[in-house]
Amino acid sequence: MAPDADVLTIGELAERSGVPASALRFYERQGLIRSRRTSGNQRRYTRATLRQVAFIKASQSVGIPLDDIGGVLAFLPADTAPTQEFWERASACWKDMLNVRIKRMVRMRDLFTECIGCGCLSFDQCALINPGDKLSRHGPGPRRLLKD
Repeated sequence: MAPDADVLTIGELAERSGVPASALRFYERQGLIRSRRTSGNQRRYTRATLRQVAFIKASQSVGIPLDDIGGVLAFLPADTAPTQEFWERASACWKDMLNVRIKRMVRMRDLFTECIGCGCLSFDQCALINPGDKLSRHGPGPRRLLKD
């Protein structure tokens, strides 16, 4: 790929982004990225797509679902790279969700070797922390992990 190329093939985008071509095609089918087609029906991507893919991968790496990523990318004009302001706005949209996820992960780390309130009573400790599955009154699943 020429450093100043205005458009990228799917192979060039895959190589530069580190994302397999199959994933790029999937992103396109999901409406996360866009391409133009040549007369031979080959995909061509603008250089801005490289930054959009980086945004998708960074967002996925912290557990943001693709539907949420797509919702935010829908506000980005076509063929435009995410800007600092765009990243800040996306971060603001996801801040509360990420904070809840962080709390759950910390709780899981701290409680995983203890009773998590699932009612399984398979650990000796469960009989002490959750006797008679008293946490079931609060709903199904691992109640001590799920509380927000």
